[in-house]
Amino acid sequence: MKKTIPLLITFFIGLSLILAVFIPPEPFHTMNREFSVYFDIIAVFAFILGGGNLIRVHGNRIYRKTGDFKYSYVTLIGFFATLIIGIFKIGGPPGIQGEVMAEGSWFRFIFNAILTPLTATMFALLAFYVASASFRAFRAKTTEATILLTAGFIILLGRTFLGHYLTSWLPDTLSFLEIPNLANWIMAWPNTAGQRAIVIGIALGVVATSLRIILGIERSYLGSED
Repeated sequence: MKKTIPLLITFFIGLSLILAVFIPPEPFHTMNREFSVYFDIIAVFAFILGGGNLIRVHGNRIYRKTGDFKYSYVTLIGFFATLIIGIFKIGGPPGIQGEVMAEGSWFRFIFNAILTPLTATMFALLAFYVASASFRAFRAKTTEATILLTAGFIILLGRTFLGHYLTSWLPDTLSFLEIPNLANWIMAWPNTAGQRAIVIGIALGVVATSLRIILGIERSYLGSED
């Protein structure tokens, strides 16, 4: 029964949401809206479980002093400090209805002065990894790699003033050969076609996975079979 009941609930909810999309009349439209509220409620418990798991993992790391456990102190202190400041609206309007990001609140200060610079630093570091990966990927060993390298070079050059300067002498009849125009054409047509193909593939994968879950074929979300 511990497997059958979750499978029946999943089948009923999944089938109801599918019918709600393709059958707009009541009660399916209302059912879709109500289920969305239930999903938000479940997400709240997921946040609680996530916070508990964070405390458990880093608490065990500190207790056993394994790995870089000193960073676990920073993680837990930042987690509890942000949680307390956000719940009690310290520095901002008090009460449950108070705006947590109000002007002068400590939570707003943490977001603007700590989280935002850390996020910018992370993206700056990722830029170097992207450049390194691009250098390894853009090697003209095959025809496809050569096309990718050429397109990437045109786009990068077309986004700078140098690309406009190198081809600005072309007459109006050949303006389509200017590097910025070529870059815009690549982004508008071949790039868009590739993105749509990827999105279609993702959509088909989501549909296939959803049907497997609704029909009970995919049961990994139920845990082990023990």
